[in-house]
Amino acid sequence: MSSIRQEDFIASVADALQYISYYHPPDFIRAMAKAWEREESPAAKDAIGQILRNARMTALGHRPICQDTGMVTVFLEIGMDVRWAAATMGPEEMVNEAVRRAWQAEKNPLRASMVSEPAGARRNTGDNAPAVIHARVVPGDKLGVYVLARGGGGEAKVRYAMLNPSDSIPDWVLRTVPGMGAGWCPPGILGIGIGGTPAKAMELAEEALTEPVDIQALAARGARNRLEELRLELYEKVNALGIGAQGLGGLTTVLDVKIRDYPTHAALLPVAIVPNCAATRHVGFVLDGRGPAHLPVPDLSDWPEIFPGASSVTRRVFLDGMTRRELAGWRAGEMLLLNGRMLTGRDAAHQRLAEMLARGEKLPVDFTNRFLYYVGPVPTAPGEIVGPAGPTTAKRMDKFTRLMLEQAGVIGMIGKAERGPEAIEAIRDNRAVYLIAVGGAAYLVAKAITNARVVAFSDLGMEAIHEFEVKDMPVTVAVDSLGNSVHRDGPREWCAKIATLPPLS
Repeated sequence: MSSIRQEDFIASVADALQYISYYHPPDFIRAMAKAWEREESPAAKDAIGQILRNARMTALGHRPICQDTGMVTVFLEIGMDVRWAAATMGPEEMVNEAVRRAWQAEKNPLRASMVSEPAGARRNTGDNAPAVIHARVVPGDKLGVYVLARGGGGEAKVRYAMLNPSDSIPDWVLRTVPGMGAGWCPPGILGIGIGGTPAKAMELAEEALTEPVDIQALAARGARNRLEELRLELYEKVNALGIGAQGLGGLTTVLDVKIRDYPTHAALLPVAIVPNCAATRHVGFVLDGRGPAHLPVPDLSDWPEIFPGASSVTRRVFLDGMTRRELAGWRAGEMLLLNGRMLTGRDAAHQRLAEMLARGEKLPVDFTNRFLYYVGPVPTAPGEIVGPAGPTTAKRMDKFTRLMLEQAGVIGMIGKAERGPEAIEAIRDNRAVYLIAVGGAAYLVAKAITNARVVAFSDLGMEAIHEFEVKDMPVTVAVDSLGNSVHRDGPREWCAKIATLPPLS
C-alpha cells in the first residue's frame, strides 16, 4: 500500500505542466521531421521547418512552444489502495494548485487564458485554473497521472455527430475535416472517439491523443482489427485532402489518427473528433509513494537543426510608410520577411474598439495605414523583450474586419488560418491584405520582435494593444488585395497533385 504526499503530487503535476510547455513528445518531433523531409509544397515545407526550429529553440530555452499555453486537462487513475499523507486538499484542489504554480513560475511564466463566467463577464482567472479533470478508481496502490495542455485553436475545432448505426464513419470524417479549417494548426494528430454517450465519445477522442505516434509502424505490420484498419484508411484519406501544414496545401495534414471506442446503445453511433495541433503537449507519470515524479530530459538529437532556406523568402518588406499601392504587388502564397512597426489586437480589444467607434469616440491609438497582428503574448521572463508571441486564429476577428479597415484605417492584418467570405470581401473592397504567421512557432516569432510596449487597454492583460517592432518576421500572404486566398487555392491544388501520387504511408 503506497502513501502519497500531497506536496509530491502537486509538485509533480506542476513540473509536468512546465515540462510540456517547452518539450514536445519525442515521437511527435520524429514524425514532424519525417513530414518535413518528404514535403514537396514550398509553403508547407517552410511552415513545418519553422515549427521544428521553434521546437528546438523552446527545448533549449525552456520557454513556451506556443503563446497559447493551453487549457489543462488531467486524467487520473487512482489506485483503490492509495493512501494520502499530510493531505488537506482533495485531488481536484491539488491539481488546480499545481496549475497555479506552473503558470506563475518566475523563470517560465505561462499565459493565463481561462475566464470565469463564460456566459457573462468572462474575467480572466489570472492563474489558468481550474483544470478539467477526469478521475477513475482502479485496482492497485499507485496513482497514474496524464496531463495535457490544449490551446483554444484546437479546442475550437472539436467536432461531434450522432450518426445512424448504418452510416459510414470515414465518410463523416472526410466531410468534416475540411470544414475545420486551419485554425487547429496542422499538421497534427486526430483523436477520434466512437461509442458510449456523446460525452464519452468526446472523452475517448481526447484521451486517444495521449497515445504515441506509431502510424508508420502500423502500416508496416498491417492492421489486426477494425479500428486499426480505420486508422490507416483515415490517415491516407485525410492526407489526400491536400490541406497541408497550416492549411497552405501539401502532403501532410495529419501525422497520425488515434481511435478509441466504447460500447453504445443499439440505436446510436456517437462519433467525436478532437484535433491536436502542432503545439502537441502531453506527458504521463506514476506516483508510488516514493516521492515526486522525475521526468526524463529528452535526447535533443531527435530535435533536428533546420535552417531557413534563403530561396524560400521572395522579398523583405518594410511596414513603416507602407501604402496600398505597394500592397497591390503582393500575391497570395508569397513568403515575406516583415520589418518595422505593427500594432496588436485580438478579441477583447476589437470589441472595445468597435464600441468606441459606435459612440463616435477617438481611438486610443492611430491605426491609419498600420498592420494589426492578432496575438496575445506570453508574459515576459527575465531578460526578454516579449514572451512567445505567435498568432491567434484570425477568423474570430472577421466580424470586425470591415470596421477596422474602413473606419480605423488598418491596411493589413496578421494572424493564423483562413478568413471567411465576409472578411475576404472586406479585404478585397479595401485593397488590403491578410498575412499568416505559423501557428505553433511562437518563440521563433518572438525572436523577431526587437521592441514591444503596451499602447492601449493595459487592463486587458495579454489582450492589451501593443506596438511591436520586428526584424525579418516570417509570414505568408494568405489573402491578397484582389481577394485571392491561399487557403482556398493551396489545398485544391495539392489535392489534385496527391491523387496522382502513391499512398503517403
